[in-house]
Amino acid sequence: MARILLVEDDPRIVSFIKRGLQAEGHVIDTADTAIRGLNMARENGYPLLILDRMLPDMDGAEICRQLRQERVDARILMLTARDTLDDKVGGLRAGADDYLTKPFSFDEFLARIEALLRRSGLQRHESRLQVKDLTLDPATRAVTRGGRPIELTPKEYALLRCLMENPGVVLSRAQLLSNVWGLTFDPGTKVVDVYVRYLRKKVDDGEPEALIHTIRGAGYRMGTIEPASRNETIGS
Repeated sequence: MARILLVEDDPRIVSFIKRGLQAEGHVIDTADTAIRGLNMARENGYPLLILDRMLPDMDGAEICRQLRQERVDARILMLTARDTLDDKVGGLRAGADDYLTKPFSFDEFLARIEALLRRSGLQRHESRLQVKDLTLDPATRAVTRGGRPIELTPKEYALLRCLMENPGVVLSRAQLLSNVWGLTFDPGTKVVDVYVRYLRKKVDDGEPEALIHTIRGAGYRMGTIEPASRNETIGS
């Protein structure tokens, strides 16, 4: 799972890319102007940026030049409707790592994203996560409990990883919606609760000790837990 910035002003393309990458477990931030995208890229340390070449306030190549001059080392994939050799060479010389012409298939797009993330060293530098006998390896996306392999969907994996990165911390539904689904509002579908139930069936069912806990009125906590105090009620 990576946090990726998409700078694109076409809402249809934004929706297409965001839904597809979120389904793969990534968190997607978006900006519809170059200025906003530049500010977000400077502030948040993304491993990967996806830039439209033709933005209303600045050419995508100029964004690349500015970021490279400022030593921002994120990998950059440039999207464009321009398909001439000069356009591609210009984008790469400006600092883009790869260049994809619209329209494109999602399979090709995803393959390029994965290649750029590998080149960024993101997977190699991430440590294996472990809570008690539950382990998650970001490099291979393998999850096991007590040596038993656990098969997860991309969204289940993203949710479990978020919880395991914060052991002992109560994460609210709003925090999980933001970190896992990229939502800044509650869609009213109880999607977090549904996916926590899915995870529990795969991670905790049949085990002597539960690791995923509900803190009523607050959110969810990963790890072993002390008996409830007067101010805290634990639900199953």
